[in-house]
Amino acid sequence: MSDWQYIRTEIEDQIAVLTIDHPPVNSFNKQVVTELSEAVDALLADDAAKVIIITGGGSNAFVAGADIPEIKALIESSNADEARAFLERGQGTFLKIERSPKPVIAAINGFCLGGGLELAMSCHMRICSDRARMGQPEINLGLIPGWGGTQRLARLIDKGKAIELILTGDMLTAQDAYRLGLVNKVVPDNAVIKEARGLARKIASKSKVPVAAALKAVVEGVNTDIETGLSIELEQFVALAGTEDIHEGVNAFLEKRQPQFKDR
Repeated sequence: MSDWQYIRTEIEDQIAVLTIDHPPVNSFNKQVVTELSEAVDALLADDAAKVIIITGGGSNAFVAGADIPEIKALIESSNADEARAFLERGQGTFLKIERSPKPVIAAINGFCLGGGLELAMSCHMRICSDRARMGQPEINLGLIPGWGGTQRLARLIDKGKAIELILTGDMLTAQDAYRLGLVNKVVPDNAVIKEARGLARKIASKSKVPVAAALKAVVEGVNTDIETGLSIELEQFVALAGTEDIHEGVNAFLEKRQPQFKDR
């Protein structure tokens, strides 16, 4: 879709696969994050893509954190504005993914550490290889997570456990992550993309209009009080009442046939 150096995208059967390909472990540097942001923008604007899968190139890692030499240079420069811009770039990109009207699935292959876990947590669902390892090890470098790790981890799992993982830098196995509710499913290493595609295919068969409405209600509602969340849900439901697909879905159910959604 563009001449990105570290990002590859492909769309087939309404499913987009975005691959971060920065050997050997797909680490994040400024260029990778910039390209990721641009690629997400392109896929969000492309009507051919209804669901997006994000994965890592190769077999070693989804994303094994930030590019440490670049972080070292950033720290040693003592340029607070540059450091702030780097953090804001990552936070903004991941927030865009979290708020995407199109479902985004992380297909986690291998190490998923630091910024990699922060990226995975910004996705709406996570399919995980049985050999994946996950964690926020920034504390071991004298740092803290800066792209949403302190916020999303405590929203996805028990707060006390999230604090423990952030303060110790310990890694989780795939099964540990599943037990904590951090990932949706653990599958054999060679089946991660297949499983993610299967989930994406099921979602892509639905109308994109209620899918986007449901995502908006969940993502915006979960971080507020129940009354505000219910109000968001109500408004999204009411907005669907005049759409073609709600009538098609209800009529198809009553007529005992499969609905033919038109995404409008």
